[in-house]
Amino acid sequence: MLAFPAGLRIYLAVEPVDMRKQYDGLWACAEQKLKEDPRGGAVFVFSNGDRNRLKILHWDGTGVWVMAKRLEKGRYTWPMGSNQTRLTLAPEALTMLLAGIDLKDGCQKAWYER
Repeated sequence: MLAFPAGLRIYLAVEPVDMRKQYDGLWACAEQKLKEDPRGGAVFVFSNGDRNRLKILHWDGTGVWVMAKRLEKGRYTWPMGSNQTRLTLAPEALTMLLAGIDLKDGCQKAWYER
């Protein structure tokens, strides 16, 4: 389980990215598509077109982290924001997204129920 501090800025890229991208490719997406400096301490979340994979990019002050998660069933969902390139998430929202909570409807997805 990942825990995110309350003041952390989290940006989710609305447009899908190529999941073959690694450190440098995701860094470039954060700078060019999301118009943010990755060295600013924010967390950047990217998904593929099917929304069944996520990659998270984070600069911790000493180096770059890239974390990945692939769903075995279902898709990640989130509401559309006013900005068509990125969605700003609260740390709690990212935790819920990673835990299988549907951010559009605020409920657990059927595939996630145990």
